[in-house]
Amino acid sequence: MTDPIADMLTRITNATMVGKELTIIPYSKLKFEIANILLKHNLVKSFSVKGRKVRKHIEVELAYEADGSSRISGANRISKPSRRVYLGVNNIKSVRQGQGFLVMSTPRGIMVGDEARKAKVGGEALFRIW
Repeated sequence: MTDPIADMLTRITNATMVGKELTIIPYSKLKFEIANILLKHNLVKSFSVKGRKVRKHIEVELAYEADGSSRISGANRISKPSRRVYLGVNNIKSVRQGQGFLVMSTPRGIMVGDEARKAKVGGEALFRIW
């Protein structure tokens, strides 16, 4: 697998499209931080790390609205292994008129675009989610 973040996003969006409650993602520190951000913004109900050593994985419990629609309607990978995209503070824009958010890797850790703009720090734009 050449792009683990795209794999994570694909697993989550595919699971929400078929209405599953749980999805399993192979563990890494970066994916753990991304899951933490998704939890903080109420796009997933919860997540937990299961297994030990090499067989670690993250179980993500997906969140749905009262009418059964998913809270995640789409995700778009920006920076890829073949083409990295870096944004300065002045280039960080809102996603879908504020309906979504941008996830960035900054020198201060993984942040949402609004937090990075307030902290006046740029970095690599990982993906947009709405």
